[in-house]
Amino acid sequence: MDTPVNPRGRTAQGARPPLALALTGVVRRYSQGQGAIEVLRGADLAISHGQSVALVAPSGSGKSTLLHIAGLLEQSDAGEVFIDGIPTARLGDGERTRIRRLSIGFIYQFHHLLPELSAVENVSMPQMIRGLSRKEADARAKDLLTYLGLGARLTHRPSELSGGEQQRVAIARALANAPRLLLADEPTGNLDPKTSDHVFGALTELVRATGVAALIATHNLELASRMDRRVTLREGKVVELA
Repeated sequence: MDTPVNPRGRTAQGARPPLALALTGVVRRYSQGQGAIEVLRGADLAISHGQSVALVAPSGSGKSTLLHIAGLLEQSDAGEVFIDGIPTARLGDGERTRIRRLSIGFIYQFHHLLPELSAVENVSMPQMIRGLSRKEADARAKDLLTYLGLGARLTHRPSELSGGEQQRVAIARALANAPRLLLADEPTGNLDPKTSDHVFGALTELVRATGVAALIATHNLELASRMDRRVTLREGKVVELA
């Protein structure tokens, strides 16, 4: 049975767990001709630190919109987005960018790696932008890539890596700055079933190892079943799946 998601994230005992992400009453509409299409209609969602949530919904239901709003890439028309308890709806672009850089990691269907850089350099780059030294950034990049089974491919450029290896580099890059929240939009959707299974397994294992909160959109119900919770979008609202 479907049940509405509790935006406050309370447990049965009434205690409030720490929340990495909370959406409350989020509305998003887009102009179309003389009218507007309301994609999200008061969406609520709460995700605790260390919790992985699969977002399973058909194309056109608003999955990407929800992820963009949760990641502060897009502004909602109403409602609030809390990142680590910080309300973000009224923040300026500079502060939203700072929160994205420090607290949120993104993985997309296509890896978007820089082709002229090696695997290590692609993972080191966001850390150096944040202020780490090259030595520190490279050390963490090598640790993450080795954990993901790419220890022998550290100096390879994207063109020298398979699709699954490229996506694992993208996963390492997303987690390089130790974000509090990880958002992924069909991260294995461009891979064959066997590679998809392997990459998704590596992703969920690393999510659990780091304690990051994760919201991962996927069409694959078998992959979604490996996560702590599953939610969908119905008539613009987030609904918990049993």
